[in-house]
Amino acid sequence: MMIWQSILLVIVGLAGGFVVGSGFVAFITVLDIVPRLTQLIKGFKYISWFQRALIYGAVTFTWLDFRGIVLNLPSLFSLIFGAFAGMFVGMLAAALTEVLNVLPIFAKRLNMANAILFLLMAMVLGKVTGSLFHLLVYIDK
Repeated sequence: MMIWQSILLVIVGLAGGFVVGSGFVAFITVLDIVPRLTQLIKGFKYISWFQRALIYGAVTFTWLDFRGIVLNLPSLFSLIFGAFAGMFVGMLAAALTEVLNVLPIFAKRLNMANAILFLLMAMVLGKVTGSLFHLLVYIDK
């Protein structure tokens, strides 16, 4: 591979990483996951701990994924990790249901109040298409 191709590959890889990272941060910020979590458990003095845990978790598991490291831990660890992952997904799903309340306002401002069904179907079909593409094309390689 020529040097300019390697440089271009590095630039595109970094740009993609910045986009995904920015999207993740924007998603977490828009959903107010950390402030809502601290509000629910009345742990405002621990908000910096929640923020650090979110950052360290994302960086650690990204690094493990890049290195291809597989943790062969006992079943008990899988149970604990699965419980925490399930809690996170549950909180994320609850936050997403609150975000869905924004869609009617968004559609009204775009003068698309009659097309809310089409907006929802576009979101659902986009998600299904992306998931199928990932499952059928990307994983087989």
